[in-house]
Amino acid sequence: MKKTCSIFVTALILYLSVININPAFAVALDEACSETKNVLLNVTINENHLNTNIEYASKSNEQSNEVLEVFNHATQQLYITGEDIDLMAKLVSAESIGEPYTGKVAVASVVLNRTIDPHFPNTIQQVIFQKNAFSCVKNSQINATPNQDCYNAVYDAIKGADPTNDALFFYNPTIATCNWMKETHKINQTIIGHHTFFKIDD
Repeated sequence: MKKTCSIFVTALILYLSVININPAFAVALDEACSETKNVLLNVTINENHLNTNIEYASKSNEQSNEVLEVFNHATQQLYITGEDIDLMAKLVSAESIGEPYTGKVAVASVVLNRTIDPHFPNTIQQVIFQKNAFSCVKNSQINATPNQDCYNAVYDAIKGADPTNDALFFYNPTIATCNWMKETHKINQTIIGHHTFFKIDD
């Protein structure tokens, strides 16, 4: 940018010094100066565009960390950020492939129920990434791109739609490899699609 400005200034000085001496050269130099001005204008526009993009990206990052929703359960409140919602939608997408919409809401509800339960971590991210908590985290399927249904299911769960009756666990009995899931004593069992949602005795 500094180099371009220097060229423009030098050209302008030359232009002023010769304009009354050689008209033909002055015309050529005038055209050259116009091109240089255009370069400067383009650089300025590009810089402004870049600054706008940086500012937008910064705002997007800020929004992802802002509290967008509040989950109310009895006397408890859970503050949820845009980043939490994105992560939950990814989990719902990975864990409820082929499941009905209600099953997607149910998966999101389990995450919320765990987050407010004293036996689990108290943030959504910690709940989702807790060791061995969800198979899709272990096999990296959580990195899939969620569709709008997944996001809608997350928002419905946040608004209080819980088809699981406060379940803390779920599994697919047909394909599950975890013996604990199969053998543990379950209470409040609810079957939605291929999944069984349940709680256990404390």
